[in-house]
Amino acid sequence: MKVVIAIDSFKGSLSSIEGGKVIETVCKQQNIEDVVMLPLADGGEGTVDAFLHILGGVRKRVEVLDPLHRPIQADYGWIEESKLAIIETAAASGLPLLVDEERDPYRTSTYGTGQLVKDALDQGATDIIIGLGGSATIDGGVGFLQALGVVFYLEDGTALPLGDIHLEKISSINIDRMDRRLKDKHLFIASDVTNPLVGPKGAVYVFGAQKGLKSQHRESFDQAMDHYQRLVKETLGRDESETLGAGAAGGLGFALYAFFGGTFRSGFDLICQKANLEEKISKADLVITGEGKIDSQSLYGKVPIGVSRIAKKYHVPVFVFTGQAEGDLSEAYKEGISSIIPIIDEVTTLDHAMKEAPRYLERAARRTIQILRTGLAHSTYKK
Repeated sequence: MKVVIAIDSFKGSLSSIEGGKVIETVCKQQNIEDVVMLPLADGGEGTVDAFLHILGGVRKRVEVLDPLHRPIQADYGWIEESKLAIIETAAASGLPLLVDEERDPYRTSTYGTGQLVKDALDQGATDIIIGLGGSATIDGGVGFLQALGVVFYLEDGTALPLGDIHLEKISSINIDRMDRRLKDKHLFIASDVTNPLVGPKGAVYVFGAQKGLKSQHRESFDQAMDHYQRLVKETLGRDESETLGAGAAGGLGFALYAFFGGTFRSGFDLICQKANLEEKISKADLVITGEGKIDSQSLYGKVPIGVSRIAKKYHVPVFVFTGQAEGDLSEAYKEGISSIIPIIDEVTTLDHAMKEAPRYLERAARRTIQILRTGLAHSTYKK
């Protein structure tokens, strides 16, 4: 039996590589030797791990500023042969870098992500992939642009201070000193978010709450974002605010596309292409995938559904391991999933479940493979 393991991370508890190795070990202990393990991601956490596992390469560590502009060490992936840099927005500008009380979109920015890109450019990168998942910001990419030399002026002629995300204060934008090297590179914006920049389905209304924005401030913040995008339109001579994906990472997608002409790509699709995932699945007898939570939102750009859609084309069964399964999952089953398997098998707290995720996943995988092997053995015996 040939098994393909293609899972996302269980955020906060298991990386995609760690989770994949747990399942791979169980398979081999159950005498399944033909196992292919591919860590996947959707442009968020685990994107660098996935590409480095597939392509080789190294991690480069850089001192940058976190979302609140404190110095930290952050990594990005580097493939020397192809001069490819893989950057996760979350590495320098992500929610995991903040405690809950620090989430404040009026102060958090993507400046550190811009610093990672500058370092990649200094290394001679010709291709850059920027994964937009997991950001702590709704700054419209202002911090990123500041790191790349763009100056935002206030009415009094002074520059917008770093970490002041009151976008309504901006009166003009100067791009004379913008680092234009990024415009000359192959820039891929890896995201499965298709929201526009502003409006009811935009960055502020859809993602603001998880980044600390209070509901009473949504309307004014969205109006400030609209003011900002109008200034960008005046500066660049075109309106990109309605571009699908402009609202990703709190508007960083908008900034990358408008100022540097990047290409939006599904993070999942980019990784699948590099990994030749479809070819591997087409030859498999079973696919195992998973991520931390499966719900109705998992139909939109999430790894397990993407994997299942590929497997469905080749009539390969798919098992999905998850820490949490919620809501009506009937639509998910229609996408090719054979079974969704919650890994928690006892009453426990969330904190304990997160800490013990490797143990829970190992037990769930072992039970599942044992049942599968018993079924196969019985089927063979009956024949």
